[in-house]
Amino acid sequence: MTMLNKDMTLCISLSARPSNNGTRFHNHLYEALELNWIYKAFAPTDLANAIAGVRGLGIRGCAISMPYKEDVIALVDRMDASATAIDSVNTIVNDDGVLVAYNTDYSAIAQLIERNGLDPACSVLLRGSGGMAKATAAAFRDAGFTAVTIVARNEDLGRALAAQYGFGWQADAAGLEADILVNVTPLGMAGGPDEHALSFEDAAITASSVVFDVVALPAETPLVKAGRAAGKTVITGAEVATLQALEQFVLYTGIRPSAEQVRAAEEYMRAQ
Repeated sequence: MTMLNKDMTLCISLSARPSNNGTRFHNHLYEALELNWIYKAFAPTDLANAIAGVRGLGIRGCAISMPYKEDVIALVDRMDASATAIDSVNTIVNDDGVLVAYNTDYSAIAQLIERNGLDPACSVLLRGSGGMAKATAAAFRDAGFTAVTIVARNEDLGRALAAQYGFGWQADAAGLEADILVNVTPLGMAGGPDEHALSFEDAAITASSVVFDVVALPAETPLVKAGRAAGKTVITGAEVATLQALEQFVLYTGIRPSAEQVRAAEEYMRAQ
């Protein structure tokens, strides 16, 4: 491990519930590529001051997680097309004091839809209405899916998201079924009040063919475990985390690691 020194480049993440996923992934790659960089996770109590610190301290990169992906928009200087298209930010790059916002969530979801051969003719229940839900909805829309229902208790946000992509909306998942179930809420996230909650009913899981939980911590969420037990195709938030973190790494450093280096970093991240 490189010793801390005054010339070290710092990257950080801001989240209400920080995990070690990004920290382990990025730091492993820094060491593998012999970069004098370090990555640290934070849970800010004041987002505006945290972003001011990114600018003022010359922090090179900043990952943005729930629930800040939309609130941070007003605090950056420029929005890349990847963030503007869905009004959601998960990455900030500091170019000499100019903060440029990106979104790598969309590309991660799109890659997983393609890798798993998800059929656009399938019906989809997408639970959530925040920044990550926007990226997920956009990726499904752009992959050709039309039979998508947004499930969100917040009617204004849910209806707006559904209307933006030509999807349906329901306030509650009770009694609903679809070929593909996608959770993009904090339900099942470690450390929260709902960490043991199942985001879809057992009957919906049984009737589905694919279970997709975007929650990355833990990798084996209640929904993922239920999907595996039911013999469904399962896509995990850990997979999303790896793909989006890789694109963040490239944005921060300008270096694209080899596939072997990425696999090693992913294994190190999951070994925690």
